[in-house]
Order: sequence, then C-alpha cells, then structure tokens
Amino acid sequence: MKHIIIGTAGHIDHGKTTLIRALTGKDTDRLKEEKDRGISIELGFTYFDLPSGRRAGIIDVPGHERFIKNMLAGIGGIDLVMLVIAADEGVMPQTKEHLNILSLLKIKNGIIVLTKKDMVDEEWLEIVIEQVREDVAGTFLENAAVIPVSSVTGEGLDQLAAQIDLLTENIKAKDIDKPFRLPVDRVFSIAGFGTIITGTLISGTIKEGDKVMIYPRKIEARVRTIQVHDTSVTKAEAGQRVAMNLAGVKLGEVVRGDVISAINTMEPTFMFDARLELLKDAERSISNRDRLRIYHGSAEVLGRVVLLDREELEPGESAFVQIRLEEEIACLKDDRFVIRFYSPMITIGGGIILEPNPPKRKRFKEDVIEELTIKEKGDIEDLINQQVLRMSEYYPDMASIAKAAGNITLEHCDSILKKLDSENVIKAFKTNEGTFYVHTQFLEDLEGKAKILLDDFHKKHPLRNGMSKEELKTKIMPNAKQKISDEIFDHLCSKNIIRINGQVVSLWDFKIKFTDDQEKIKKLIIDLFEKNRYNPPRYAELTEMLKLQEKSLSPVFNALVSSGDLVKVDQDTAFSKAAIETATSLVLNYIKENKSIQLGEFRDLLGTSRKYAMAILDYFDQIKITKRVEDKRILYNSKI
Repeated sequence: MKHIIIGTAGHIDHGKTTLIRALTGKDTDRLKEEKDRGISIELGFTYFDLPSGRRAGIIDVPGHERFIKNMLAGIGGIDLVMLVIAADEGVMPQTKEHLNILSLLKIKNGIIVLTKKDMVDEEWLEIVIEQVREDVAGTFLENAAVIPVSSVTGEGLDQLAAQIDLLTENIKAKDIDKPFRLPVDRVFSIAGFGTIITGTLISGTIKEGDKVMIYPRKIEARVRTIQVHDTSVTKAEAGQRVAMNLAGVKLGEVVRGDVISAINTMEPTFMFDARLELLKDAERSISNRDRLRIYHGSAEVLGRVVLLDREELEPGESAFVQIRLEEEIACLKDDRFVIRFYSPMITIGGGIILEPNPPKRKRFKEDVIEELTIKEKGDIEDLINQQVLRMSEYYPDMASIAKAAGNITLEHCDSILKKLDSENVIKAFKTNEGTFYVHTQFLEDLEGKAKILLDDFHKKHPLRNGMSKEELKTKIMPNAKQKISDEIFDHLCSKNIIRINGQVVSLWDFKIKFTDDQEKIKKLIIDLFEKNRYNPPRYAELTEMLKLQEKSLSPVFNALVSSGDLVKVDQDTAFSKAAIETATSLVLNYIKENKSIQLGEFRDLLGTSRKYAMAILDYFDQIKITKRVEDKRILYNSKI
C-alpha cells in the first residue's frame, strides 16, 4: 500500500495552520505559546482522508525565519508540498526561502495554494496569480496548479482536496524492502509509558517488538508500541508518520536529529563527501573551510566545508566537497542536505551525500574526483566495485559492502558481487565464519608486496628457509584476522607465489644453496648428530668438536634447523631428523601395545640418559603426539 506525506511551506501568517484546520478539522498548533501568539513555532502533525479514501499524513511547518531549523527538521520526508501564499500579500521572503529549501531537497510534487481569497477581489487575485507564476518559474512548481481558497468560507477546499488526490496517484511508493530508517523530529514522555518518539518513516518496515538502534550514539532499544495517525498498529511502513514507544531508553538518550534504524545498519560519521550546489541567488560565495550550518534529516549541526577542486564556490555553481562536522550524525548515500551560513542564518545551498563514511580527503587529487564522479553517476555495479577496492584492506563482508554502497538490499548486493567475482574483478573467500571479499587489484598489490619482502629476506638470510608467517602477515595484512590471512596465504600458494612450511613462508621457487665450504660443514654437523643420535652435542660444544669458528658454524646450523634436518626439542638440545622419526615410531608402537609409557621405559628404548629422554617426551607433548597423565604418557589422540 502506498503511503503519502503532505507538507506545508510558506511565509508566517499566510494561513498554513488555518488551512490544515479547514481541511482536516484538526489543529496542529499544540503549544500554549503557539496558541497565545497565533504563530506556529514547532512542527505540527495530523492526517487527511482524501476523496479516494487514501489517508495522508500532514506536516505543518513554522513560517517564521527564526524557526527555519524547525521547518527543516520535518520537511525532508514529504512526498507533496502545499506552498501556501496569502492572496493579500503575495510572495514574501520566507516563501522564497522555503521554496529554495524544497528545491534543494529535490521535492518533485506540489500545489500552490493562495489562501485568504475572501480578503481580495478577483482583479487583485489575478495579479497575484500572475506574480506567483513569475516567482516560481524555473522551479519544480513552475507548472503546478494554483488554487485560491478561503479557510473561512471553505471556498476552493474541495478543489484543493481533489487536486491533492490526483497528484498522489502518481507518486511513487517508498521502498519498504530497505532497512527501516526514521529521523526523529519529536521526543517526549508519557507517565506510565516512558519515552515516545515521532518521525516520518522514510524507508523499510518497523514492527512491534523489533530491536532498534538510536544513532549516532548506537543505543539499543526495543519498540514497545506503534501508532500511525493516532491509531495503534502492529507495524508501520515507509511513507507513514509514526509514533513509537521505546523500551530500554531514557528520555535524555534520544533527541531530535537522531535516527532510529535497524541495529548496525548505519555508521555514525564526523564527515561526508558530497556534491554541493549554491543557489543562484545566494548572497555570497563559499570559501574553503567556511563554517556552515548543515541540516540533514531532522538534525542541525555545525561544520566546515572543504572544497576539493577549487578555492571558492560562487552562487549558481556546484562542486565536490567534504563536509567536516563538529558533531556526529548518521547518514546514507544519496541523502539530501541543506546548508545555511553560520551567521547571518540564511539558506544558501544544499546537495547530495555521495559517501557517508569517507577517509579524510586531500584537495586537488584526481583520484578523489574520479571516485566521487563514479559515486555521483550512481551505477551500482561501478559503485560496489569501487567500494570493494576501497575496503579490501579490511576484508569486508557483504553487509558492510551493501551499507557502504548506500544500504542496498543484500540480495541486490549479492547478485552484483557474484557477477564481479565471475569476471575476476573481485574475489570471494569463504571461511567457517562467513565470506569476505577483496578486489583483484588489492590481491595483485598484496602479491607484489609479498614478493618484494620475501626476496629481500632471502637475500639477507640465504640459509634460512624463509620469514615467519606472523611477520609477513603483520607487514602485508595488518588488519586481517588469522582465518582471513590463512585464506589469503592459501591463495598465494595456489598461484605458486609463496610456499609455506609450518610457520615459515618463502618464495615458491626459493631453495637454500650452500657454498662448497658450507656443504662440508653441513656434512660434518649431520654426521656428528647421527653418530651421537641420542646423546647429541650441545651447540656450545660444536665449535671445538668440529674445529670451526662461530661465524662459519652458525649460518649452517640454523639452516639445518630451519630445513628440519635438525630438530630442536628445547632451547639447548637438538637431534637429527632421523633420530626424532625413529623415536616417534618407538613411542607410538610402545603405547599402542602397553597403553602408556613411563620415562624410564622410554629411556631404555632409546638407550640414552634420563635427561635426553625427558627432553624428547616433553617435545612430543608440545607437538601433541603424547599427553602426560601423572607419571605416564598416553597418546594425545587415540586415533593415531
């Protein structure tokens, strides 16, 4: 079902609230001060049953220039605007500012309502209509119907209602499949119920009992009850005015300007990238780093504008910018915003958000402008391609990519990711914790880094098998969790780029090459350890036993340990590879026959001392061949 929100706009005292009262029978001024002063200060809300039977929500905005921020807090979610102009005064300053704001927010549908028809004659009315037509020329209201009405006599109200009904037939329904999002425009409490918030649901569906998150502070709450048009409902859909009773949140924890949405579907930000345009009749230009008031959704925040491709933005011009905020907001790609000068507070422009969570941009960078051009163009495939490239170093999952691309549905994102994967533009990696995606360009850069680092390592340490996996991971994948880095390493192995031996990584074609003298030393060491298989020499004894200098012995000994020809069972003790293999067979066979083995029994099997037998058993415990139970060893895994 299609839901419609109608908004008013126009100068103070032009009869917006009176018009709504005449159409609906309801008064949208609820504050005592509003009734005493006869002007709207805050947003007013009600509903209107159209001739067709459709029910439309109505937002009544204040017209006074001092309350423009209140007007902006409610106008963003409307489908159709009634620009209200008093027939006895015509277009006034706030009429023009409201029209500028509506144009900047890209409102597409509207009606011009000339109120107070009963206060002017027909000749004057014709003059006013002609003047209004001139003033709205070139705007979205250029061809809008102009309907004179009298809220006192009721004249013209039926025609107005019929015109509204006609326009609403062609308004496109809002997307109820996206994650729900509701900018908060009013907060209050009711004794016995707790915190109540109101706002226009601009996307998605919300149901009683749903868990929600209040952004930008990321406070979790639960929807206790929902009302739409003063009627309790179990769910609300995009395009409806909604009041929600939130459980688990105190009154001061949610304020106007906050956004209610699904948990972890948005990321608060202190800056966003955008296309900013200045009004043609803006009273001044914008210079780089000017301080502005930014209006997004129902929020008003201060920030500075960074012009990315120029020093100054003139009236009527547009440019790519980065807005850096003084407070966090929650926004999404393609959201609209309005800017006003910090002082004097006049509306001068607005724009569209292209990247809600960008890095800090440098100015006059071609790659930045190219990136924002793609985002502005709106090709969703190009956009996801770009987002995966930007996010690859953090190994994003599908939900993160969908959010970065403007909160598209997971189904849509999945289909595009599969297409890009099939075209070898990106690569999907599956782990038992889910699937992550990286760009092939990122993988190529990673391959290049690994090659350079390992080649440099091999040159510096020609007799070592390679660099430790952990060291290489830290240098080329600092943000990767262990399971992610293992997948990337396996990918590099599959492409014959690296080879992994235990916890050591080398280039695929790397082999230790000994000089002739080193080959002789290698043979001397191996022969000595084989001759003294279970009574091996300590490293400190080798220089004297082999009549070698430390600088000649050390590289070869370490290479043999690295290659596995020698096995260090502790800091001071090493055995030949053959000795450890034989000892492993002996202990496995003995335990299988006798269910366990004691230290003395193992010592006798090897024909060695208690010290060396203990060192080997401790090593077997460490590598999970055996497990110590009191004074015995049993198999660590009974299936061995």
